Amino acid sequence: MLASFTARGRFWRGNLHGHSSASDGALTAIEVCARYRAQGYDFISVTDHFMARFGFPLTDTRALRGNGFTTLLGAELHAMENSRSELWHILAVGLPPDFAPPTPTETGAELARRAAESGAFVAIPHPHWSHLTLEDTRALHFADAMELYNHTSQVNCDRGDGQVLYDAALFDGLRFGAIATDDSHFKTADAFGGWVMVKAPENTPEALLAALKAGHYYASQGPELMDIRRDGDDLVVACSPVSMISLGGARAGTVNSHGDGLTSARVSLASFAGGWCRLTITDAAGRRAWTSALWLD
Repeated sequence: MLASFTARGRFWRGNLHGHSSASDGALTAIEVCARYRAQGYDFISVTDHFMARFGFPLTDTRALRGNGFTTLLGAELHAMENSRSELWHILAVGLPPDFAPPTPTETGAELARRAAESGAFVAIPHPHWSHLTLEDTRALHFADAMELYNHTSQVNCDRGDGQVLYDAALFDGLRFGAIATDDSHFKTADAFGGWVMVKAPENTPEALLAALKAGHYYASQGPELMDIRRDGDDLVVACSPVSMISLGGARAGTVNSHGDGLTSARVSLASFAGGWCRLTITDAAGRRAWTSALWLD
């Protein structure tokens, strides 16, 4: 978590999960990229459903890069079956253009492993919407991250929050990063609600993917984290104006600061020693930003 703020470069805003008309989205990839670019995003990944009924699209957005905006090739991969005997959804960003479709017998874990071995950033999407279990997270223990927030799942069925399973995975010793995404389809107001801020030296696919794999990012719905550093047994936080700065971990309690327009806090790490904690900041409109877990062992 702290490496996100000490790494070389600056933060770039991006959406890692979204769909186009190549699968079940309403807009072409050209239109999707144009809309995100107009909203001030630095990069996106169009991650269409990698399924036979759509022709296994790995939507090629490379021609849409340029003038301060870039794209990463990706897809939402699928295989049978998860712990609830349902279709696996696996987010893979940074796939090679020739990534092969799954075989009829390939499991979700095997497909995700193959994506990771190809160099992709692999994440577990919409855990609440999919009703995933701890068993599922264990099957994908090698994944890079889990969606802590999925905007489409929130807008369309009030199941956008992945924090419960994320924390359960941390309790289990799994060290996933935490991301927020739109999972946009542009059929409802499902865009521009959750994103990642990635710290990289430049806004190129290669630099962004390397930073994602290194964990140099945080997730947000709006608030900005300017700096986080450790000072002895304290975590020192600087951020855009918020109403709460909260640190939670393996114990039931939290350590927090409340106020109007808070832009900094010094939060004690003492009660999290030997375990993990993660930071949440919340602004006056209820929008949040989250870090991945900080392990103190």
